[in-house]
Amino acid sequence: MADGLTLKSNDSRSTHTTVQEVHPFTHFASIPEGADLSSIKLESVKLVQIATQSKSVIDERGCEQAASRDPGGSILCSYTTFQSPAPAYEVTYSYYAQPMASDEYGSNHFSFSVYLRPDELSPEVQQALSEYKTGKAAAAGYFALNTSRDSVRQVRIDDVASTFCDGNFVDGLWMHTDSKCNDKINYKTITAQSKYITVKVDPATSTASFSAR
Repeated sequence: MADGLTLKSNDSRSTHTTVQEVHPFTHFASIPEGADLSSIKLESVKLVQIATQSKSVIDERGCEQAASRDPGGSILCSYTTFQSPAPAYEVTYSYYAQPMASDEYGSNHFSFSVYLRPDELSPEVQQALSEYKTGKAAAAGYFALNTSRDSVRQVRIDDVASTFCDGNFVDGLWMHTDSKCNDKINYKTITAQSKYITVKVDPATSTASFSAR
């Protein structure tokens, strides 16, 4: 995740460059509601390099020229790259959930990954992982996994405080029976559970507090 802090900007020759910090070591992942939490299992732990900065370059003059040449077309005048790699342990879990509507194969098997700094794992754990001294089941014991489901605020139509005019569909459009009638729509804010479940992964020896719900 990148924050809004601009570290460097260069406006020469209409080219604007922005470098932002990226924070990959959050320990958090989100999975959809209805996922089978009992099916979550460790798949792999591997040492990788992960970016800690993003670099965005926008050629403002190039964008203007491209837009004039091809209005409404694809304008390839900006790009983002990731840089400043740092070592990290990529911890990957799999789980089962309802297939996505867009998936023509109907797969119900998914995965998520979180990233930990090497110094968050003890030297003994790092050595065991590097020497493949343990299988998946034993490696899972190196990590503590907790889940929670947050509440979110939503704005909805207040059916009790709203009034709707009578009408019917004409050529696919909803038409009021009385053309002088106007709907009176009021809204209300409610608190509902999020459609996503938050998963937090910590080293098993971590004293971080995260209550499961």
